[in-house]
Amino acid sequence: MSRSPAARTARTAALTVAALTSTLLAVPASAAEPSGGAGADGAVRIHDIQGGTRLSPLDGTRVSDVSGVVTGVRTYGSRGFWIQDTAPDADPATSEGVFVYTGSAPAVSVGDLVRVSGTVDEYRPGGASSGNQTITQITRPQVAVVSSGHALPAPVVLDAAAVPDAYAPEGDPAAGGRIEDLELRPGSYALDLYESLEGMDVRVADARVVAPSTEHAELWVTVEPRQNPTRRGGTVYGGYDRPNPGRVKVESLVPLAQRPFPTANTGDVLAGPTTGPLDYDQYGGYLVAAREMGTVTDRGLQRERTRRQHRGELAVATYNVENLHPGNGQEKFDRLARGVVENLASPDILALEEIQDDNGPTDDGTVSAGRTLTRFVEAIAAAGGPRYAWRSIDPVDGADGGQPGGNIRTVFLFDPDRVSFVDRPGADAATAVGVARERGRAVLTHSPGRIAPQDTAWEDSRKPLAGEFRFRGRTVIVVANHFASKGGDQSLHAAVQPPERSSEVQRHRQAEAVNRFVRQVLAVERRAKVVVLGDINDFEFSATARKLTAGGALRNAVLSLPESERYTYVFDGNSQVLDQTLVSPGIRRFDYDIVHVNAEFADQASDHDPQVIRFRP
Repeated sequence: MSRSPAARTARTAALTVAALTSTLLAVPASAAEPSGGAGADGAVRIHDIQGGTRLSPLDGTRVSDVSGVVTGVRTYGSRGFWIQDTAPDADPATSEGVFVYTGSAPAVSVGDLVRVSGTVDEYRPGGASSGNQTITQITRPQVAVVSSGHALPAPVVLDAAAVPDAYAPEGDPAAGGRIEDLELRPGSYALDLYESLEGMDVRVADARVVAPSTEHAELWVTVEPRQNPTRRGGTVYGGYDRPNPGRVKVESLVPLAQRPFPTANTGDVLAGPTTGPLDYDQYGGYLVAAREMGTVTDRGLQRERTRRQHRGELAVATYNVENLHPGNGQEKFDRLARGVVENLASPDILALEEIQDDNGPTDDGTVSAGRTLTRFVEAIAAAGGPRYAWRSIDPVDGADGGQPGGNIRTVFLFDPDRVSFVDRPGADAATAVGVARERGRAVLTHSPGRIAPQDTAWEDSRKPLAGEFRFRGRTVIVVANHFASKGGDQSLHAAVQPPERSSEVQRHRQAEAVNRFVRQVLAVERRAKVVVLGDINDFEFSATARKLTAGGALRNAVLSLPESERYTYVFDGNSQVLDQTLVSPGIRRFDYDIVHVNAEFADQASDHDPQVIRFRP
């Protein structure tokens, strides 16, 4: 039942008085523990600390003799332990667990019955600017172990029946869209359910893995097996209103030296029970801090291979190779090269994103990328592929964003035995490419050339690279893109709902600039063949995508696929589109494929999946 602001204020005042009273009347740690695990008469209980909203009514208050059984101990990172009350109240909105932050390895064990005195604190992972929710915890604790060997409370089972279909409530407009002061409704919203269980023991069992295990010893599962599944076992993120509430992250409380974290690919199953306190962090939100881990059942996911283009088909592909530079080990070059040859079937034109300069992240003014590209081209040839030629324009040092010192840029590789590049010299990093008419055809004034590099839409971001190609006597204009990243956006689990997506403002302007350029081409030649592709850093249903296709200048190839196959990237357990390929109306028929070789696998050559489009110009 919802409480009025006045009632909440009165309850807060009463609990504060109780806390102060318990400080004065605290029972010594050596005293016998009352039945049910309760503390001394009048002492504050864990559910009083947690309250019925996301913020503790006792935030900043010193509390004494808070009683509970230790359910988990964390000896790394944010060190501390969780306790849970063995005598819960009847309110499903108030959690019975809380984290005790010690700062150093805690001297308690799972099953200890303890009394904790300390200060209630709302800790916001990532800081105030992150937009994250807070964790209610007790800090600067004094801990007394009363007895050991106690049975733990029965864990709350997270399954399809427990997790609501709705993800989050609408934030309070008067509070800037924040949800932190809203009364929790765990039966209505998944985020409210997770918050109502913050610090409590939970369990997932036989859960499908929807994002691969990572080097940070984490993986994502879903407790909603029928929720927007991909064809290969993941979970599709198909709209802002479809965030897949059943996703939850799993980490291990056991140090890796004692128990290695399991390796898992998307579609595998985390079999058996996985049990531990429900925690929250800035990298994904709510998670099971597993005291007990299930075992991974391998479902045999295989890397995809696309078909080879027919003789009369032009194959144009795009691949974000994740900060490739000469300092990478040869294994990365070789794996990416094999992916181009074996999985992408050696496309005729390949637009690359995140090619770094010749000394990678060393920030010394170097901008050339000849060493990087030579090494990659040679690796492709050694893998049995064509000896690609390349075209690019070096950026101004430090002007295109990405890893500091890396000077990432987009690059064209092309197979000179299948396609020719039309070189039109004179362009540099600051020169804008234009469109001219030649024998009734649209051609570029510079090839390669950059689209509107002086436009502020591209500030601290990669500038699109346009190139003019000839295939079997036909002209095709290709535009390689790497739009501004999502850095600065609030997460799906943010304290503001719906979350703010501040980064998309720049991408909208970038999409408008690319759309204007394509329309200039079509104004000269209505049936011109234009391919726009790359890492758009936004979804196929986003306003960015709509601005790219505005006026019918382009259509999005990803929409030709079944929804269960629309993803190039996996983030926080959501399989989603970030990389896109779009074509002008002159390309009426095409065959488009996203080639799933990276994003679903624990062992990745890049964090993006490549894609290829084949058509007859």
